[in-house]
Amino acid sequence: MRSEPYLADGSKSGVLLLHGFTGSPASVLPWAEFLADAGYSVSAPRLPGHGTKWQEMNQTTWQDWYGEAERALMDLADRTDRIFLAGFSMGGALSVRLTERHPELVTGLILLNPALLDPHSLIRRASLLRYFKNSLKPTASDIAKPNPPIHGYAETPLKALYSFSLLLADIKPRLARIETPILLFRSVQDHVVRAVSSELILHQARSSDKTLVLLENSYHVATLDHDAQIIHQQSLSFIQRLEQFEIARQLGDNHE
Repeated sequence: MRSEPYLADGSKSGVLLLHGFTGSPASVLPWAEFLADAGYSVSAPRLPGHGTKWQEMNQTTWQDWYGEAERALMDLADRTDRIFLAGFSMGGALSVRLTERHPELVTGLILLNPALLDPHSLIRRASLLRYFKNSLKPTASDIAKPNPPIHGYAETPLKALYSFSLLLADIKPRLARIETPILLFRSVQDHVVRAVSSELILHQARSSDKTLVLLENSYHVATLDHDAQIIHQQSLSFIQRLEQFEIARQLGDNHE
């Protein structure tokens, strides 16, 4: 599948989609294409060290991943009037940080199985293991469909995983400052990220507009799984609702 960045020009409403740890734009490509077909300007960047070789990812840190996500946000802001930020897994953590740092740019926040707490006991061991090994094999199936497409690395780079743990430590205190409307998707059977991450968002984010959608038939990478159409349609409805509210508010301001 495509590991290159995805970019589509459309309306003055933009959507930024961020993929997960060791993944690539391939994991969110159907989602991105659906929203582009709906008429939106869509950007799905490839984060540094991803979509190439896992060895390259071990040379990057969370600051590199965040820096590219922020660059993509600013680029989309230059081309659109409003932005909807969508993040999958680690992309969800990056999306939360972007929203907290740039609330004036983000109209709505869409999170899919976001990793905001240690999603696997392996991360807790990465600080030590990284001195003895460069990588480990993934331990969990993350797509319920048979014969899933390749969407990420077959190895987990441990230095990068340790940096991921530092990102998670940075994210947690930022949640209480999030007031942006949130649409949250959680797979009931997720072998990678624990449900407590989603619960943390629901309990700590200050947003008055929060919606939880449970995905009954998908594992972690739900964008490529049985419930992909639910994600597409619910995301579109969320975006359209907030888009219409924002446009109406702007028209009202212009008539005052």
